[in-house]
Amino acid sequence: MMKNYRHFLGVIMVGALVAGGLAPAAQATEQGRERREARDTRQDARRDARQEKRECIVQDDKSNHECREDKREAKQEGRQEARDIKW
Repeated sequence: MMKNYRHFLGVIMVGALVAGGLAPAAQATEQGRERREARDTRQDARRDARQEKRECIVQDDKSNHECREDKREAKQEGRQEARDIKW
């Protein structure tokens, strides 16, 4: 009887250790996905901001200063969107 009880406790303890070890791994995977998604969002925002600035300069309807400001605002919006994804 005592041998079965020890075996049962051993199985329970191993199960608890395995289950406890998997939770952080799942959380790390989720955090990694969020970081990649946030990074992709920032990169897309930078690319789009560059394109918008080029178009602004070519159209010549704003000063260079105004085009730069538009680019800064677009990049900042992208950063904020990435923060919203990540946090």
